[in-house]
Amino acid sequence: MTASEAACQVLCDAAERDSSLWVITADVMRTTQTKPFATAFPDRFLNVGIAEQAMVGIAAGLATCGKVPVVTAFAAMLSMRACEQIRTDLAYADLNVKIIASAAGLAAGYAGPTHHAIEDIAILRAMANMTVIVPCDARETREAVGAALGRPGPVYIRIGGRGKDYTVYAETLDFQIGRAVVVRDGTDVTLIGCGRTVAECAVAAALLREEGVAARVLDMHTVKPTDVMAIEKAAFQTRMVFTVEDHNVVGGLGGAVAEAMAELGSSTPLKRLGIPDTYAVIGSQDALLEKYGLTGPRIADAVLGSLRVRGAERIRR
Repeated sequence: MTASEAACQVLCDAAERDSSLWVITADVMRTTQTKPFATAFPDRFLNVGIAEQAMVGIAAGLATCGKVPVVTAFAAMLSMRACEQIRTDLAYADLNVKIIASAAGLAAGYAGPTHHAIEDIAILRAMANMTVIVPCDARETREAVGAALGRPGPVYIRIGGRGKDYTVYAETLDFQIGRAVVVRDGTDVTLIGCGRTVAECAVAAALLREEGVAARVLDMHTVKPTDVMAIEKAAFQTRMVFTVEDHNVVGGLGGAVAEAMAELGSSTPLKRLGIPDTYAVIGSQDALLEKYGLTGPRIADAVLGSLRVRGAERIRR
């Protein structure tokens, strides 16, 4: 099951219980995989065509009438084409609208930079009243969508597309908005990921263990509000912190963690792994993750390289 299928399943289940729930899409029913909802609840499903700005405005109007609208479209189009509408119509008014942004990060690899969503976390987390959730697999997506529906106000949920699923959680997890999940514990370094990169961090941790490095893996599924307590523990209990994201290193998960560490007064080194403030080239998602150092082996190499540099610096001192 993909994350999009999981999200739709939760929406269908919720709509059985709540007649106020609506789903609106922008001509991307295949990617968002919302056809089951449209079939089951045709009177509460709208396809507005390629008109993301209008879609958000319609959702705002429905919310003011007591409905619970969920808008679904490509992350790049929602966060940038409909940015003003999300900010002014939803966030400023603190309306109860949920945004499920598909094809996030590098998921739309072959579509090129126009469809890569590598700025969306930075944009959305800068909006007051907005909650930003980035689940890592289908199971966590189900939990995230359910939690978002029960949380008042606007929520942005960032997921992949129709591609293969990446399983991080084989069993039920304790999902709470604003509380990171420890996927794997360790005392040497901490790898903090969100979304697609959590699975790669877990692979990296296994590889690092073979090199004698115990890596803690944190699934920071809620980028806003950030779990400052989990970051504080990582900063004071491990030697170095790494953030890993399929997003520009400016303003995303790495920025959120850096801000928290700075305010905590932490002197623990932090390295941000992600898209290095550039527009990604065209290619498959897997190829782009490899190119930008976001696969498990590349992450492990970055950690080992950083530790060697830190060790050499201590020797020189």
